[in-house]
Amino acid sequence: MALLGERTGRSRNRPVPSATPPRSSPRGLPGLALAAAGIAVAWGVHHLVPGIPMLTAAVVLGMAAAHLPGAAHAFVRGPGKAGLTFAGKRLMRVGIVLLGLKLSLDDVLGLGWASVAMVLCVVAVTFFGTWWLGRRMGLRGDQPLLIATGYSICGASAIGAVSEVSESDERDTATSVALVTLCGTLAIAVLPLLQHPLGLSDAEFGRWVGASVHDVGQVVATAQTAGAGALGDAVLVKLMRVALLAPLVAAVALSVRARRQGRGSAEGAAGTKRPPLVPLFVVGFLAMVALRTTGWLPGGAIDAAGTGQELLLAAALFGLGSAVDLPSLTRTGGRVAALGLVSWGVIAGISYVGVLLTY
Repeated sequence: MALLGERTGRSRNRPVPSATPPRSSPRGLPGLALAAAGIAVAWGVHHLVPGIPMLTAAVVLGMAAAHLPGAAHAFVRGPGKAGLTFAGKRLMRVGIVLLGLKLSLDDVLGLGWASVAMVLCVVAVTFFGTWWLGRRMGLRGDQPLLIATGYSICGASAIGAVSEVSESDERDTATSVALVTLCGTLAIAVLPLLQHPLGLSDAEFGRWVGASVHDVGQVVATAQTAGAGALGDAVLVKLMRVALLAPLVAAVALSVRARRQGRGSAEGAAGTKRPPLVPLFVVGFLAMVALRTTGWLPGGAIDAAGTGQELLLAAALFGLGSAVDLPSLTRTGGRVAALGLVSWGVIAGISYVGVLLTY
């Protein structure tokens, strides 16, 4: 079964770009300046309320900026759009490359094979279950694929990576990011309340959080409530899920290529561009994992790269948040929310059982 089938219900309203997205063009500067301001406000929110991850705040602020009345709304949809689109796509790729520096193969192997198998099972069941259910519910376009990716791997970062190779509609991407951010934010408040009723030790709670919460920042905010030991286990398990981003993106790229080849030689003759088997930013991600594994990088360089990665992803998520159109979201909001809640229940339940069996 292909990851990308017929996209029923899609109008493919994506505007056809007349040129490559702005790189350093002055046309993109107003939107990039707004994204920079959004990062500053998100940073301030996080430091005032540490329980709110900076990336979560960035998405919410982007959505808020897009729905302010009057001149602000006109700016986001007009002069600022080019820069915000650049942030949501190009800066996302660079941030994902730097995300690889958080992961070492030694850390993954240190989890033990039972925990690795548990994570693989959780990711597979969540991804395929969410994707299948989303298609059965009739969600538009690539929403089932993107929501499944965000819940099973690493939230908005994974959605951004997969949307690049699947060439997903910007509205599908923005809707999926908004949903996974909302559920991840709810997890920060809900999961700590369940630790003792579920009979989880601090270490078990940390692994449960790492296996079931979507974004890395949300994992940290949730797990730290049970102490440093729980936080360490949570981050390790979470980074194991992050490591699965590369093979998933490669699989989607293969699916896109196969689907295009299946359309026949007519489109091929028209010069349809075939996506690479492994996108360059995924190669960069794997290279950063390999570099971190060598142990050559000093701690200061890793910390600086981590700060840069968070700032880049915050800018990207602000840009994606600004693309959310709440009026159109309400038309499918019930089905999207239902899929999100079911998927959240699935990954939380499978992770809970997995932790009890393997720890």
